[in-house]
This record gives sequence, C-alpha cells and structure tokens, in this order.
Amino acid sequence: MGSRRRFDHDPVTHAAAHYLVAIAELHEEYGYARVSDIARHLGITRGSASITLKGLKQKELVLEDDRKFVRLSDTGQQVADSVRAKKALLQDLFVRLLGVSEKQAEADTCQIEHVISAETASKVARLLDYVEKDNKTVRAFLRGARSGGKSR
Repeated sequence: MGSRRRFDHDPVTHAAAHYLVAIAELHEEYGYARVSDIARHLGITRGSASITLKGLKQKELVLEDDRKFVRLSDTGQQVADSVRAKKALLQDLFVRLLGVSEKQAEADTCQIEHVISAETASKVARLLDYVEKDNKTVRAFLRGARSGGKSR
C-alpha cells in the first residue's frame, strides 16, 4: 500500500510523462538510457525523442552526461514515480472495483494518470484500502455497482 501514498503534482504534459516513465523503466531494466533507447521504448523516431528531451532538460527533469546517457533528476524521478503510482492505483480501481477489462483500464489510465490530483488519488487510495478490509456492505455495494444496479 505504500506506493498508493506517493502523489505529487505532476507538472508535465501527457507525452512528457511517458518520457519520464520510459526513462525510469529503462534504468530499472538496463541501468542506463540513451536517446535511441528511449525512442525505441516509446516507438518514435530518435529525432522526436531528442526534441522532447531537450524541453525536459530545460525543465530540469532530465539530465544528460558527457557520454549522452540520460537519467532523471530527483524531481523527474518523483514525477515518474507519482505517475506510475497513480496509474497502478487507477487500474486497481477500474479493474477490481468497477469490473473494467484490463485492456480498457490500461487505455483509460494512460489518459488520466498524469492529470489526476493528489487529493483525488489519495481519496481513491483510501477507498481501496477500505475495500480491502473485506467489508460485507462494501462487497454488496460493488456487486450492485457492477451489475448496473440490477440484483443478481
């Protein structure tokens, strides 16, 4: 549950959030990230990646060393962590509580993961924590909500 509590304001666009998360994922998987790796990970051209990374460097969210290895600044890492925590939280809400398919939940959370407020994310986390207590009333409510209010 600890990851459910890391919600900061994400001062980036939808596309920029994808870059920051991609860099974090590449570092976790390989220990490094280069522009070409980021482009490949995102399925875009190296030129497009370079343009967006330039803006992220100007915002001091991304750093690049002399050998052209890219990494996240502390702030960039915080934003990436926040986006990923919100995405996991929302997917949990959509799939487990609302009964949305995983594919649809992935598509939906991709659109809102970086714009949901810290307040809303925190309240969703509290809701999920409460539901996990396996409360009989909550289970009955969820059955009704999933069936569109029709009794089963």
